[in-house]
Amino acid sequence: MSLPINFIDNKFLLKQDDVLNFSLEDKTPEQRIKLFIIRDLINLGWDIKFGKKIEVVPPENYDKDIIKQTMSVKRLEIIKQNRIWIDKNIGIARANLANGNEVMFSNIDPIIEVCQTQKQRDLFRIFRYYWSSPHSDYVGRRIRFIIRDNALPNKPVIGIAALGSPIIRIPDRDDFIGWNRQTRTKNIIYTMDAYVIGALPPYNYLLGGKLISILLASNEIRKIYEDRYRGITTIIDKREANSLVGIFTTSLYGKSSQYNRITYNKRLLYQPIGKTKGYGTLHLSKETIQEMIKFLNLKDIHVDNIYGNGPNWVMRVIKKAGELVGFDSELLLKHSFNRNIYFLSLTENYKEILNGKICEPIYFNYSKEELVDYWKNRWFKKRIERTDVRAKVIKFKQQEFII
Repeated sequence: MSLPINFIDNKFLLKQDDVLNFSLEDKTPEQRIKLFIIRDLINLGWDIKFGKKIEVVPPENYDKDIIKQTMSVKRLEIIKQNRIWIDKNIGIARANLANGNEVMFSNIDPIIEVCQTQKQRDLFRIFRYYWSSPHSDYVGRRIRFIIRDNALPNKPVIGIAALGSPIIRIPDRDDFIGWNRQTRTKNIIYTMDAYVIGALPPYNYLLGGKLISILLASNEIRKIYEDRYRGITTIIDKREANSLVGIFTTSLYGKSSQYNRITYNKRLLYQPIGKTKGYGTLHLSKETIQEMIKFLNLKDIHVDNIYGNGPNWVMRVIKKAGELVGFDSELLLKHSFNRNIYFLSLTENYKEILNGKICEPIYFNYSKEELVDYWKNRWFKKRIERTDVRAKVIKFKQQEFII
């Protein structure tokens, strides 16, 4: 059973009408923060009870529509903040897409482009705004990919992907690998998180997302990683760690149609290994977080925004502001959205390597060409024969692409 977040503080006491009417008039900074937090939680379907204490109780599970609605609000907040830049660069995005009638006759031949120039990074950035999940910057090791269709003259973009440093602690993931704190700290360097995997129109109608998911298992991706980090040593024990053993990723809406049932050589590529515990910030609006920052500044409390100063900066802001107005910050941060976790192993002996028992990886050795051929035979050829899919593909015009 979910525990309630409750608080009582006579100095900052809120009345029932204040909460129900979201009345900010004549409120102290502490009362304003409480009202903003409670409003966001009520919008997510949390139950509120009034008595000597105000209790806010999370639902046992989040409805898929609630999650989508919350993600949409966050995404639109970010798009609004970046609207001038997006409008300035939307022409570049359109010029790098294909018209649907062209794709209908393409013998899709993906090539993997690593983002190295500012032009490539800008193209990746603008396409990142397209998905329902909110765009955010990523701290730590990071490699961004643009996947293009080499079978068409202008090499249009099929989709994008990105790998980044893994989150330090996820209990279900750590249990699956067999990590304790020591082995995780030493060996997590051999893994990455896939924090973006997605296809753009019109390739998304043809299961281009599955294609990009499969490409991450290829030798080409692994070698790009090896080349990128060759000669770079870890800070603590001065090891060169440029071998990529496995990739983690998550799905927000339960079981993922993009990762499910992707088998190759009778092996499930994306293994479901558990769920995240739901810590995060998606359930609180940008407006609420900005109010928290103002509140902390008013109290002359500075929360460092520097990589290496602890977990996510926004989480630290929420934790500190929540505690100051009487919330249990642990529960406030914990009751975000649980994500399904998947693991893409690139080696036969990943558990031995990731637990420090052996050093030499035995790779599966999947070439890009064989994986693409498999995708075509398993999914693409059937998909493109569907009348409804063909209609969606043909209808898409690159100049109609919007964000």
